[in-house]
Amino acid sequence: MTKAISRGLVLVAGLLAAQGTADPDSRLAEITVPTDPRLLRIKQYFLERDCPAHVYAEDFVTAADQNNLDWRLLPSLSMIESTGGKASRNNNMFGWDNGDTGFRSSREGIYRVASRLNRSRLYRNKSLDAMLRTYNPRSEYRTAVKAVMTELGPEELVPEPVS
Repeated sequence: MTKAISRGLVLVAGLLAAQGTADPDSRLAEITVPTDPRLLRIKQYFLERDCPAHVYAEDFVTAADQNNLDWRLLPSLSMIESTGGKASRNNNMFGWDNGDTGFRSSREGIYRVASRLNRSRLYRNKSLDAMLRTYNPRSEYRTAVKAVMTELGPEELVPEPVS
């Protein structure tokens, strides 16, 4: 009986641990404000183009804020790489690792790619152009990503303080 109980505890502990890794930031609702203009711009941009990525607007903003990235970078990469999730494979809307890397969910992909762009020696401390050149060396790629960033709005677009 003790063996059966301990197996059950291990299973429960494993399930609890798995929840934490599957949900990169369970405090999402506490971090973003529903009226954040960045959030509204991303949702509107993807909705106007009938792209599934609109449901991840909060994740794009939160992942960018957590990783000191321009809030427009992740949605722009997803637009260029997979038309905002329309053509993504294996929950990889960023074409990360030439599209060969799969993620358990699109949400996990957002946080993992954001983290790599912030922490990897390949991307860390680089200008936007240098970062995009590393991501994809074709000059037209940088132009396309930056055009989407411009469509989303100015970099300085910040949320109103909550009173």
